[in-house]
Amino acid sequence: MKLPKVLCVMLPFELPDYLRTDAAIYYRRDALKAAINIRNLFDTEYFADSNGVRARVKTGAPFTIIGSISWEF
Repeated sequence: MKLPKVLCVMLPFELPDYLRTDAAIYYRRDALKAAINIRNLFDTEYFADSNGVRARVKTGAPFTIIGSISWEF
């Protein structure tokens, strides 16, 4: 027996566990600040969110590096 699409979407479900590792390096000297942020260091594939609906499962962000430099005066 095939269930209607609406019912299939509403049935309870569980997303698998995951471990995402982030890292950061900061440097500060007087008014200068610099940082490198690494997100998802090991490029883990994971499901970030589902909003409780099976049809809207979102995958997490891949390995990302963000750098920033600032000067306060």
